[in-house]
Amino acid sequence: MTTLTLSSDELVRRAKARIESLTAEDAVALLDDPDTRFVDLRDVRELQREGTVPGALHCPRGMLEFWVDPDSPYHKEAFDTGQRFVLFCALGHRSALATQQLVEMGFGPVCDIEGGFKAWREAGGAVDKKD
Repeated sequence: MTTLTLSSDELVRRAKARIESLTAEDAVALLDDPDTRFVDLRDVRELQREGTVPGALHCPRGMLEFWVDPDSPYHKEAFDTGQRFVLFCALGHRSALATQQLVEMGFGPVCDIEGGFKAWREAGGAVDKKD
């Protein structure tokens, strides 16, 4: 058995202390804001099974740092808009870690949704079903 010196829960707790998080209700209110871009970090199978926020950019978590970096061969212009980026995952753990990483890179404005896509749905947020 592996003994860790730092748990994943502790990593998430530390990240949440350093980033801006929106309540799901506040995030839902931003859906039609042209200055806001939602970014879905979940695996494609999660999107197919559960749907996503309408208009959200899908960015696999493992590619995020590369897609935002203009010097990366994987850079995506979708991150060059100057919009506020609202990251989300299933429960808000991956998105908290990802948001912290982007803040450390100097990318922003960026925040996450507290409670992730689950909280979004519970707050009555619209869902775009994927085929």
